[in-house]
Amino acid sequence: MSSDLELNQVGILRRREIEARILAPVLEAIGEVFGKEAVLEITRRTIEDLARQQGRELAGQLGAQDLNSFAQALEPWSRSGALELQILNQNPTQFDFDVTRCKYAELYRELGVTELGAILSCSRDAAFIEGFNTGIRLERSQTILGGAAHCDFRYSGQSEPE
Repeated sequence: MSSDLELNQVGILRRREIEARILAPVLEAIGEVFGKEAVLEITRRTIEDLARQQGRELAGQLGAQDLNSFAQALEPWSRSGALELQILNQNPTQFDFDVTRCKYAELYRELGVTELGAILSCSRDAAFIEGFNTGIRLERSQTILGGAAHCDFRYSGQSEPE
């Protein structure tokens, strides 16, 4: 099986497009049989479990679980302008930034799958950092995909997991 490092060469934005194009019709068909809400909830839980695992893998690859290391590892998500970030505060216990442009949100809207997009991308974020370091928390009150002008990412916590 390919590692995330190899997959990241494709670019995460492109990976999410491929996932959405495949999953949207499959989940819609399954939802017709088992109910849309149940299928989306199972999908959300599964994606969040995958994100936790990917967070643990990133910590292992970096050999570190601190916020500065995490901040330095964001490049694959923002590659080729996929995310435009405005860093507001960065220190050993806090990393705050706003996403002022999100090509992920633009892609999901273009494909007509904003609800699935929120599951494939937005719902990963808190689970990912939990997998990376259980001592770090993410607070986010809004997302571009949810209709806001920007996404507000506010990470805080300790360098070592609890």
